[in-house]
Amino acid sequence: MDPHISEAIGRPDLIRLDDGVVCLRFETMKVVSALAAVRHLLSTGAVRPGDTLLDSSSGIYAHALALACHRYGLRCHIVGSTTVDRTLRAQLRILGARLEQMEPTPDLKLDQRRRVARIREILAEHPEYHWMRQYHDDIHCLGYRAVADRVHESCGGRPLTLVGGVGSGASTAGLARRLRERTSGVRLVGVQPFGSVTFGAEQVPDPEIIIAGIGSSIPFGNVDHTLYDTVHWVGFTAARAGSVALLRDHAVFAGLSTGAAHLAARWERGLAPDRTVVFIAPDTGHRYVDAVFADAPIGDPSFADADADPVPPPAYAPHEAAGPDDLVMPWTRLEWNRACAPPEGDGTAERHLATASRPL
Repeated sequence: MDPHISEAIGRPDLIRLDDGVVCLRFETMKVVSALAAVRHLLSTGAVRPGDTLLDSSSGIYAHALALACHRYGLRCHIVGSTTVDRTLRAQLRILGARLEQMEPTPDLKLDQRRRVARIREILAEHPEYHWMRQYHDDIHCLGYRAVADRVHESCGGRPLTLVGGVGSGASTAGLARRLRERTSGVRLVGVQPFGSVTFGAEQVPDPEIIIAGIGSSIPFGNVDHTLYDTVHWVGFTAARAGSVALLRDHAVFAGLSTGAAHLAARWERGLAPDRTVVFIAPDTGHRYVDAVFADAPIGDPSFADADADPVPPPAYAPHEAAGPDDLVMPWTRLEWNRACAPPEGDGTAERHLATASRPL
């Protein structure tokens, strides 16, 4: 029996879609990260019950940190993106978290900069607050070690490929590092939206949408580029097809980042049939009902409306890129080969945040 709802929400399901493709499905993945990070801070004395934890969030991490604070008797202060919706605002309020939400802006990079600036102001006023730094402190990788052990035990046998949205870097790093401790030959495939700076795709914006949560407009300290063997950049229309296919064919209701990972996982499986491919589904599809599912075509692709998005794989195939400057919408694949981070463009104030993370 779980002592708190956060334990249940953070426990993932492993679903075998067919031979060789497995979905690692979370209700809310970042609860795993937040719970383990808060436990570590409490056990080391970095924070004590009653202290205030502060961070910036586009939505999912805000919920996760509010749950962790509720679980362990801490206060929670969130500087939220314009994307925080009404449902989450209501939950945060009743959970006792304080939310400061940015005013609407069409520029997500401006939204992130404004949140960073507000964090600095709050810390100047309240130096006793603990800034969680979800993007830059590697304590956020800790919670995924136990998940990796479960994946290893459940999928033992064939060589393993892990596919997941990169985002802050914590989930794929935590899982891949632990899996590579347990067995050799583990490949890591990162999934990115076009327009993200993390692997140097800021010059190719997606006219439809940046897929929230798996990309970034500023560098993140928790992203270790040398962990990734392959990178897939997936646009909105291709990710949508992957999400719809996952629901239609396997009854798994998940969001756009999962759709992108599903697409990439299917392709990687086709390239290496001897491997088991596990892809990460970080949350459910409820936030995406209108944008992704409500009007999605569900029939045979050959009979789909000519004006609608192509229905699932294999209607889409990736462009195989020769290098980071050869990215093509709506889907590009590149052998990253565990290379270092791409050169950064013009310096920004946010890069100052990517300082060396605290040792564990």
